[in-house]
Amino acid sequence: MNKFKFLFSAVVLFIVLGFTASLKAQNGPAMYFCEKYGSSGEQSISDRFYTGPFTVMVKCDYALGLRDVVIQFDKYNGYSFDYFKKVDFDVTPDMKYIYFESSDLRIESPGIYRCFLLDSKRNTVASALVEFIR
Repeated sequence: MNKFKFLFSAVVLFIVLGFTASLKAQNGPAMYFCEKYGSSGEQSISDRFYTGPFTVMVKCDYALGLRDVVIQFDKYNGYSFDYFKKVDFDVTPDMKYIYFESSDLRIESPGIYRCFLLDSKRNTVASALVEFIR
């Protein structure tokens, strides 16, 4: 009977903690990609695109506090990532949801790329992988 009470208490405790615990997969800014951002929002969200222009999205639950940022791309060479290019942007500190579009924000060479959002001190704010195909 003692074992039953202990087991029952453990199960009840586990259930109560399970309902009250809040798990978050990511507690900072999330970066993702879409073909373009328009009046109806993001269009064609993916991590795989045809070469050409695309849009980088960054979303966060709180204001990012950024002003001058860089979107940087490193291309996978089969063994590691090599610097590919960067594009500068100006944003306002109160932004939580940002879309980055520019004529310079395009990839013409197929491959796998690591994309970073860097702050003015070149610290990583968010990052993601994206693939470009022909």
